[in-house]
Amino acid sequence: MRSRSSTELPPPVKKALKKLGSDINDARRRRGISTLDMAAKAMISRPMLSRVERGDATVALGGYASVLFVLGMTERVAEIADVTHDSLGLELIRDHLPKRIRSPKQHQRKHGR
Repeated sequence: MRSRSSTELPPPVKKALKKLGSDINDARRRRGISTLDMAAKAMISRPMLSRVERGDATVALGGYASVLFVLGMTERVAEIADVTHDSLGLELIRDHLPKRIRSPKQHQRKHGR
């Protein structure tokens, strides 16, 4: 039985997962790795590998990460939500930075300390 949550995903998320699965399939085939060998090296079942390569949203992130490890792409997993790629988050922080920074002496004089 399929999880209802996978059918309720936003279309861009579904599209991104399909692309990820397709890219993983292409990378495996470029390396000449059979599905049997890939599943064994990633310590997952062949049916799970098939679901990964289809971009199935019900596969846990660990399944995708294991396959990427075998392909030599583990660093890509660590970069998924890396702060350096979070342009919106960085912009929001930048918008809340103080306009001026006072030295401690100026702050004390202003507040009569």
